[in-house]
Amino acid sequence: MSQPIITERHPLKPFLPEGAWLLMLGSFPPSRKRWCMDFYYPNFTNDMWRVMGLVGFADRDRFVDAEARRFRMDEIVGFLEERGIAIYDTATAVRRLNNTASDKDLEVVEPTDIASLLSRLPSCTDIAATGEKAATIAAGQLGARMPRVGEFTEGTANGRTLRLWRMPSTSRAYPLAIDKKAEAYRRLLASRRG
Repeated sequence: MSQPIITERHPLKPFLPEGAWLLMLGSFPPSRKRWCMDFYYPNFTNDMWRVMGLVGFADRDRFVDAEARRFRMDEIVGFLEERGIAIYDTATAVRRLNNTASDKDLEVVEPTDIASLLSRLPSCTDIAATGEKAATIAAGQLGARMPRVGEFTEGTANGRTLRLWRMPSTSRAYPLAIDKKAEAYRRLLASRRG
């Protein structure tokens, strides 16, 4: 007899630094056994923090402690606060249908209320969905057309018009070289308005 599929609640609080202009939304964290730190994109094989090292410092290992196989969480948090980047996910509760971290195996039980999140980010003008599932959920809630990878469309929440960017996934399963992923994220961060 197979085990019942349990519903998982999001294990992290939204990271919402004061004055953030950008809200990055993924889908949902991997299971805890894959974490190397207690923060977003915690899987050591995910390249988000290598991409951000390339974007911010032209150094893919800026946030990497290779010897300990961990990311440098304190430096990541400082970078995000300095750059005005908030982070959360588009799902507050999920079921893992095949016990993997893959988006295709996630059943969203409770999507995040993005408008509620944005009410806590009065300076936010842009949302970056870091994968297809996140982009689909965000586009639906904002009434936006689905953007192409690396591009944006516009949507609204709480009477505000926002740009919704669809970014390439930083999972190594996504078939794009890390330098090309970094180019897309560099364009996003250079697009800050105001």
